[in-house]
Amino acid sequence: MSQHTPNELTKIFARDREVVTRLKASDAHFARLADEYHEVNRQVHRIEAETEAASDERFETLKKQRLKLLDELTAIVSRARTAA
Repeated sequence: MSQHTPNELTKIFARDREVVTRLKASDAHFARLADEYHEVNRQVHRIEAETEAASDERFETLKKQRLKLLDELTAIVSRARTAA
C-alpha cells in the first residue's frame, strides 16, 4: 500500500490549514470528527487498494459515512473561516 492516502483533510482543506489546526486544538467535537474521518478514510483507501476485503455494502456504507463526516467538517471550517 502506498504511503499517500487520498482524500486526507490536509489536502482537502489546504487553504484553511491554520483554521483546521486551530479547530483541532480548541474544538473537541471537530477533533473527534476529524479523527473519525481519518479512520474511515483509511479504511476506504485500504479497500480501494485491495489490501483489505469488504463487501460492496460495507464499502458503500463507509464511503457514505466518510462523505457525511466531510460535510460536517466542511460546515465547521466554513463557519470558523467567516468568524475569523
